[in-house]
Amino acid sequence: MRALLFESFAGPLSVREVPEPAPPAGGVVVRVAASGLCRSDWHAWQGHDPDVVLPHVPGHELAGTVAAVGDGVRRWRAGDRVTVPFVNACGRCTQCAAGEHQVCVRQTQPGFTHWGSLAEFVALDAADVNLVAVPEALDLATAAALGCRYATAFRAVTQVARVRAGEWVAVHGCGGVGLSAVQIAVAAGARVVAVDVSADALELARGLGAEQVVRAADDVPAAVHALTSGGAHVSLDALGSPVTCANSVRCLRPRGRHVQVGLLPPGQGRAEVPMERVLALELQVLGSHGMAAHAYPELLGLVAAGRLDPGRLITRELPLDDAPAALAAIGRRPGIAVVTSF
Repeated sequence: MRALLFESFAGPLSVREVPEPAPPAGGVVVRVAASGLCRSDWHAWQGHDPDVVLPHVPGHELAGTVAAVGDGVRRWRAGDRVTVPFVNACGRCTQCAAGEHQVCVRQTQPGFTHWGSLAEFVALDAADVNLVAVPEALDLATAAALGCRYATAFRAVTQVARVRAGEWVAVHGCGGVGLSAVQIAVAAGARVVAVDVSADALELARGLGAEQVVRAADDVPAAVHALTSGGAHVSLDALGSPVTCANSVRCLRPRGRHVQVGLLPPGQGRAEVPMERVLALELQVLGSHGMAAHAYPELLGLVAAGRLDPGRLITRELPLDDAPAALAAIGRRPGIAVVTSF
């Protein structure tokens, strides 16, 4: 099969012919119809994830059709249209028994623990636990965008932050996760302040309903406090950096909720959380790591009803041959890029 491959961290990215995967016991192989290019793929390429073993095929945000089924799979057949969360849970541990698949202690992640979806085929584990049926009315490029960024933002906004109508929500970083969070928070009735270094990204955020925007070069906490008359009720670090994490906490009003969504690889520096402020203002500091497959029906229902439109965030569809340059330049152009031709 054709796949995007790298053989050294931060080294050359190329499209190569590599062996096709076989379905694992309990798992499937999916013929990939669409795979998003995500900042997490960039982190894998840079060597920020200890699970990545070279040579490696990245990609974890996917949709397609089941091509082959492993022993023990009951719910899926060849030809089924599917997507999958980026966390593939085992379905057997204590966390899975509690329904918290996104923090499964034996999780696998395509594009990190094994070869991923920037390829014609990808193997996925524990299919009966992790696969999500894609409705016929939903195109597979849009379905691919759900697997990481949109579903992650959905759970962060609605289930972890518990955003309520009328609240001010600050979103730090308007990449795929951040723009998704903007749209979802607006749909929940919140008033959104979007923060980014890019004027183009902020313009996209306005188009998705952000009421206010702040250039990240400014004093972000001061700007957010002024625009919201006292600070945000909820603030999400959707980028993942020491600066955006600290700014997110500092822009909250008393009893506000900070949600860390963007990855914070230790190699890029440890975030310094102002715990004195957390204590004095009784702030909540929360983490949000993806969304379990069993939670997708609520999200898909809102998409089907027209209340959410993840397709608006897709700004580019690319062939696999353009993926090396696009991954190397991740974050330079706003919106979500999806590989749809292999």
